[in-house]
Amino acid sequence: MNDIPPRPNNLEAFWMPFTANRGYKAAPRMLARAEGMHYYTNDNREIIDGTAGLWCVNAGHGRREITEAIQRQAATMDFAPTFQLGHPIAFQAAAKIAEHTPAGLDRIFFTNSGSESADTALKIALAYQRARGQSQRVRLVGRERGYHGVGFGGISVGGIGPNRKQFGAMLPYVDHLPHTHAPQHTAFSRGEPQWGAHLADHLDALVALHGDTIAAVIVEPLAGSTGVLVPPAGYLARLRELCDKHGILLIFDEVITGFGRLGTFFGSERVGVTPDILTMAKGLTNAAVPMGAVAVHDTIYRTIVDGAPAGIELFHGYTYSGHPLAAAAAVAAVDLHVAEDLPGRARAIEPYFTDAAHSLRGLPNVIDIRNLGLVTGIELQGREGKPTDRAVRIFHRCFDNGLLIRTTGDIIALSPPLIVERAHIDRIFGTLADAIRAEAA
Repeated sequence: MNDIPPRPNNLEAFWMPFTANRGYKAAPRMLARAEGMHYYTNDNREIIDGTAGLWCVNAGHGRREITEAIQRQAATMDFAPTFQLGHPIAFQAAAKIAEHTPAGLDRIFFTNSGSESADTALKIALAYQRARGQSQRVRLVGRERGYHGVGFGGISVGGIGPNRKQFGAMLPYVDHLPHTHAPQHTAFSRGEPQWGAHLADHLDALVALHGDTIAAVIVEPLAGSTGVLVPPAGYLARLRELCDKHGILLIFDEVITGFGRLGTFFGSERVGVTPDILTMAKGLTNAAVPMGAVAVHDTIYRTIVDGAPAGIELFHGYTYSGHPLAAAAAVAAVDLHVAEDLPGRARAIEPYFTDAAHSLRGLPNVIDIRNLGLVTGIELQGREGKPTDRAVRIFHRCFDNGLLIRTTGDIIALSPPLIVERAHIDRIFGTLADAIRAEAA
């Protein structure tokens, strides 16, 4: 511990998240500014943003309306607590969000990230079951390959192995549904694949195993970070039916699918299924200030709040819940989505985006393409003994040629800002196609 190596440059202090720190710091790739559809490097190279930052800058970069809202709020009041106190912009933000959440999900609990939203949703589900006299319902069900952030609750119900294996024991009383990825049946599907709705029936088997101890099921309408797994047609509706049948709450993690990504304000509208609890973050503020939220059905809120003795009803919250600057950014971002009909823009350009994505079929090592809304996953044949190597090399080639993509395993994910136009789509998929061909040479 006392043998501290010298620091060769000014990059060492920052321990970067989800990053190969040694490799990055040996050959850093820096983004210095952003505007509209583009980033710019510190040497002023233009990089088209094929990923909306990290699935989050849905309205495009540098939106004046959001920046000015943050500035005004910072000048008025930089911070105020929301424990036993309030400030107007937090209530305004909650009401604004509730105008667009699915019917009945109009109680908004603020967090600071998708991870905190997932853990909050799980705690609310457990509190609700206890409040309604079902205290035996302590079990939480996630799904294989699911991603619900990096809190201990989220990684416990999540199903991505590398996110769990370093950290020992997870939460107790957790089980998982099987994932829906079945390329032998669904490869190169456009939109929701027609095979796989029956996979939801595994919930019946879990109920047979665990009895009436299951409190909630949490799934992503579209699983993003694991590599864009599109829900089979009818799968989520069947899951809704089974949760109702067994007295289980259904939680949708909409951190990625919220705020227009699937062509509707929330993904639940696109898939035609309403959950009991819905998590959000990312696009909520257009990523200008960190913020998350949980939308909860009024019945759940009333059961917990009205059934509690006088005093605090839910012993949960964060110092920055409803932070004034974040709340101001959320109001401005939601207003932008409405004023510019960003979900409608996504729906209108989705067919062109879909055709462009599937034009990569037949390129070397492309073994699957799947898409829904303005999201697509391009799965590559990995190199034997070198998982992720091919995708990472393509990531580097794309960046060097002016395109930002996202990789997860040997899958390339694209999710551009919703302001994307046809010329941008042509450039994104043209650059990616060139990189795939070059990496196969």
